[in-house]
Amino acid sequence: MAKILIVDDAKFMRTTLQTILTKSNHEIVGEAENGEIAVSLYKKNKPDLVIMDITMPVMNGIEAIKKIKEFDVNALIVVCSAMGHQKVVVEAIELGAKDFIVKPFDEQRVLETVERTLSFITS
Repeated sequence: MAKILIVDDAKFMRTTLQTILTKSNHEIVGEAENGEIAVSLYKKNKPDLVIMDITMPVMNGIEAIKKIKEFDVNALIVVCSAMGHQKVVVEAIELGAKDFIVKPFDEQRVLETVERTLSFITS
């Protein structure tokens, strides 16, 4: 069971991810609707994994990844993005995100990506 922080400006997306992840016995330790809140929740809750949307108000996912990685170089981050945003996904990966999932979410793919990314903890 992993402690996961979900970051997305759409409440519906956060709820969808929370449902998928809690069914697989993961613990949701926080939800944020923008990058600024995400960074502060990361520092407070030290989750095992962050699922980070890219396009958000106040502070986008790219900026939030930079700030989280400055705070914790070993942070595990998976970005989520709609189709057609390959350029930003590549930028996120270059900044240290481990993987990505595409919206709309496919439950099986989300779980596979989460498990694969969490394997970095034990390796």
